[in-house]
Amino acid sequence: MAADILLRLVGGPKVVNTYIAALGVSGFHLQDNEAVLHQEVSAQYRNWFEPAGAVQLLQRISDNSPPASEHTYLLLRWMTSDLRTKRLEGNLPAGTRVAHKSGTSDVDNGVAHATNDIGLIPLPDGRRIVIAVFVTDSTADEAIREQVIARIAKAVYYASLQSTSPTTSKLH
Repeated sequence: MAADILLRLVGGPKVVNTYIAALGVSGFHLQDNEAVLHQEVSAQYRNWFEPAGAVQLLQRISDNSPPASEHTYLLLRWMTSDLRTKRLEGNLPAGTRVAHKSGTSDVDNGVAHATNDIGLIPLPDGRRIVIAVFVTDSTADEAIREQVIARIAKAVYYASLQSTSPTTSKLH
């Protein structure tokens, strides 16, 4: 998997944990690679990112990105797909281009350990919503889990339209 190759190239979980902490982002722990996650159910709980930490990281990328501007541009371009997804973008107005990264665990004995999406949702006035929605240990099918994420994103989007705050809206 590409994630495992990248993890190996950067020096492993300890290097990633140290870097994320150095950015001032809390609530993050990486221990196992993707190969382990797919082999051992308990590994699902050794790697974790709290939604508030995910929002911190996205806020940092949005406002004061550590990588060079051209790398930040590339990252955000990769996160902005030409195809609408059924998660954060699922119930947003047509044309809303969300920069996001979803995550999905395996389903074991009818339990989906993680169905997630984090992203930057643009508002018509130029502000961006920074959002992380994590559905954990759910027995609902994938369509329902994705619809939960889409409904939350829609509610936050329309609530943010009512707000005139000049700062980026945050939800975790």
